Amino acid sequence: MKLLHTSDWHLGRALYGRKRYDEYEAFLNWLAEFIEREDIDVLLVAGDVFDNSTPSNHAQELYYRFLRCVTSSPNRHVVVTAGNHDSPSFLNAPRELLKFLNIHVVGCASESPEDELIVLAGPDDEPRLIVCAIPYLRDRDIRTAEAGESVEDKERKIIDGIRAHYRMVYDAAEERRTRLKKPVPIVAMGHLYTEGGRTVDGDGVRELYVGSLLHVGTDVFPECIDYLALGHLHIPQTVGRSEFIRYSGSPLPIGFGEAEQEKSVVLVEFSDAAPMVVNIPVPCFRELKTLRGDWQTIARDIDRLKSRGSSAWLEIIYEGDEIAGDLRTRLDEAIAGSGLEILPIKNNRVLERAMSGMDTEVTLDDLDVTDAFKRCLEARNIPEEQRPALLSAYREIIVSLNEADAMAE
Repeated sequence: MKLLHTSDWHLGRALYGRKRYDEYEAFLNWLAEFIEREDIDVLLVAGDVFDNSTPSNHAQELYYRFLRCVTSSPNRHVVVTAGNHDSPSFLNAPRELLKFLNIHVVGCASESPEDELIVLAGPDDEPRLIVCAIPYLRDRDIRTAEAGESVEDKERKIIDGIRAHYRMVYDAAEERRTRLKKPVPIVAMGHLYTEGGRTVDGDGVRELYVGSLLHVGTDVFPECIDYLALGHLHIPQTVGRSEFIRYSGSPLPIGFGEAEQEKSVVLVEFSDAAPMVVNIPVPCFRELKTLRGDWQTIARDIDRLKSRGSSAWLEIIYEGDEIAGDLRTRLDEAIAGSGLEILPIKNNRVLERAMSGMDTEVTLDDLDVTDAFKRCLEARNIPEEQRPALLSAYREIIVSLNEADAMAE
């Protein structure tokens, strides 16, 4: 069977207030054409289909239109699992109807492994693939909170809970394969942060669990899984030096920090031997560029983009010594008559910083929620010895809020 692994679409996400529906539509059209051209048997979507738990009507329309398109072939299957940005109940709502189109949706973890176990048949109706469709495992799915437990206790229980859940579903898959009496491959899905995983600033990857940034090791996954399709991290990458444990990465750059990445989906082909795994590059549907330096450097780069007819969205990082109080006006004049558009402008508060004696270079747009809290502790002169406990409690609150938001109806 030929599988295509993708994740982290984040349908509906905006960039500095700009809607990106045209990019998402272009990507989904390209993906549908690739699936048809390559005669893909199974599409795996490993979480974060939408960017939030209440996606817009336009985002939903793109999702369902795509599903209808790719399931026009009667023998093709789609498996969708929820990520930490998704609402489990929202994804699950149409699941019984979608089954008739060979679309299998798993929005939330279950105590019964059979709810996350999907056996897919080929054109001859014979079982060809077993999928352990494991969604994002929320704190309450895998850990029982106890009064007085330490951060270390919480982290240990989370790791043990993830390991136990994967083992439970995999053991059920192995039992099913034994009953089938044929060597059907077992593929697993997951949405989590593995140890050593690479990220970039501004990619919107949230902390998933309480305590310090808690990343799981590859030892939590059963060794005999033939391929593990992961989501959550936006950089395409292998895990633990294994070609068969992979993040497909996000198909679109979520922010300017991802602009230089080559985005991809993963093609996995099973035959009698080990699966063949190949990264398939995703086209760039809108150019994002970061221009940095003094005014002469930035103006020169803008002229180069204009000369080739670029319609890129720009991030400007002004690093000149000159006090450029009219920077915005200069930039607007520089891009006039072109398809270029400027989104964030950073480091343009030199005059304010000089007058106030304060570092105003960084704005809230530049900080994530943890950085903002750390600065709050600094501004209030909280003693260093008190900060770790406060930071741990704060992270637990943020995780709880994110989960409550995703679980909302």
